[in-house]
Amino acid sequence: MLPAYSAEVWACAICAVLLMGVAKAGFGGGIGIIATPLLALAMPVADAAALMLPLLIACDVFAIRHYRENYDRKSIKRLLPGACIGIGAGAFFFGYFSQHERILEVGLGALALVFVLFQVGRSFVLGAAQKRHPGQAEGVLMGAFSGFTSTIAHAGAPPVVVYLLPQQLPRQQFVGTTVVFFAALNLIKVPPYWGLGLFHYDIFKMTLLLAPLAYAGVKLGVFLNAHCTDLWFNRVVYGVLVLTSVQLMTGSSLLELLRP
Repeated sequence: MLPAYSAEVWACAICAVLLMGVAKAGFGGGIGIIATPLLALAMPVADAAALMLPLLIACDVFAIRHYRENYDRKSIKRLLPGACIGIGAGAFFFGYFSQHERILEVGLGALALVFVLFQVGRSFVLGAAQKRHPGQAEGVLMGAFSGFTSTIAHAGAPPVVVYLLPQQLPRQQFVGTTVVFFAALNLIKVPPYWGLGLFHYDIFKMTLLLAPLAYAGVKLGVFLNAHCTDLWFNRVVYGVLVLTSVQLMTGSSLLELLRP
């Protein structure tokens, strides 16, 4: 018997899982950030976040097979400690001060947008963005931002992109680093979600029914990623980061922004 959700919920869930799978495979950078807000159009935010976490982990299982040998270990080591702190803070705010999440979302959206504008403007002036290796403190800070926003809305991609892009890693290594980082992050989020009582029977049942779509989305993302040049890959990442920034600052999903 299917969980007692409306057709609108199922339609949003199917789209969200496919988009998340494509993002997990490395195509389009942070497009996976759309998933939870899209689901929240049709179901409570807590249910949307709880439903997406097991599906994210399913996507991680499929995606990590393609990138497990090709990631930047130093970046992972610098991001994860801060991410654990951010997850703890996110769980606290999710449970007791859920309204405060908008403050960080707006600030993070503004930060990501300023970063993109700066990189684009510098490229016009200098002809190319200067390569830079962010330090340990910046890694911990960006990891903490990522852990916090990922716990609240699975929206942890912008700070990680802000940290990784200046390093100008090879495309496959960039993708592999994000895949491995978020695979670890999502597993760490399970105990806090469980402790907050966000999981229930219908969530687990719906997860099992939607899991095959996670695999389909990852395979589609791998195909798209393999047929995208380095130039277009960077353009897609920056473009999606702009859309992500607008979404975070307005508090609306892309579907809401496009509605007449």
